[in-house]
Amino acid sequence: MAVAWEADSFPRSCYSSRQMSAAGQPKGELVIQTIAMPKDTNPNGDIFGGWLTSQMDLGSGILAAKMAQARVVTVAMEGMSFLEPVRVGDTVRCYARVEKIGRTSMTIPVEVWVTRYMTGEDLRVTHGVFTLVAVDKSGRPIPVRRGSA
Repeated sequence: MAVAWEADSFPRSCYSSRQMSAAGQPKGELVIQTIAMPKDTNPNGDIFGGWLTSQMDLGSGILAAKMAQARVVTVAMEGMSFLEPVRVGDTVRCYARVEKIGRTSMTIPVEVWVTRYMTGEDLRVTHGVFTLVAVDKSGRPIPVRRGSA
């Protein structure tokens, strides 16, 4: 559903996926690909936002662990925007990229794109920014090793 807001008054995250996908391509590395299943729906029959957020968290964790070459934990999520519903049968793809590396933390934007079941239409359906911290076996922050991601 497109939203009719003044473009300069709202952050880019408030635009519809059709407006956002003008570039037409996901940003980042493919970190998760799965199919949305009936068990993942909300009472309205759409895919539950919590399930989608979980996929994004998993994907950001995969990239962060690869980068840090260490155990990582999610410490924050920000800027979550759901632009279009995800439907049962859609192929869901999470793309992530490392935007910033601090001493112990990494900022990782994640985009979710779907390929609609049966039609093949590709849409960007959500995005968010995750902050993860590299930790030792005891859960204490450690410096990011700045590996090969």
